[in-house]
Amino acid sequence: MKLAEALQERADINRKIEQLKNRINNNVLVQEGEKTAEEPEKLKQELDVSLERLAYLISHINQTNCETRVDGQTLTELIAKKDALLLKIHAYKDIVYAGSQTCYRARNTEIKIKSAICVADWQAEIDRMAKELRLLDNKLQENNWKTDLIE
Repeated sequence: MKLAEALQERADINRKIEQLKNRINNNVLVQEGEKTAEEPEKLKQELDVSLERLAYLISHINQTNCETRVDGQTLTELIAKKDALLLKIHAYKDIVYAGSQTCYRARNTEIKIKSAICVADWQAEIDRMAKELRLLDNKLQENNWKTDLIE
């Protein structure tokens, strides 16, 4: 199995677990003399099997990410770099948004507010980081499809 397939299965299982939790919650109470739409015990067994599979996948995905090297870095290091870059881009976007706000004055006697940053320079840096993020994500996706899951 390729790493990308394991990642997709992990996402599917996470969705399935959430659905199973909701289905169980919808079937744990029933009016006296009535039957539930689904058997909670069967749903519980399905939930347990899904959780076991999820634990297996997470363990092996993490092991694969730690042991697989791309351009001298592990996939784990590249993922961390991507996550940090994404946070940095979001922070910079918030700062640029705040610095771009214009304050209109009704009278010339009111205090003039102006940006303390060069919005264009910050935006150019955001654009550069966005390109770096796309390239990094492409590299990760490519290697996810090339790399076999360590089992």
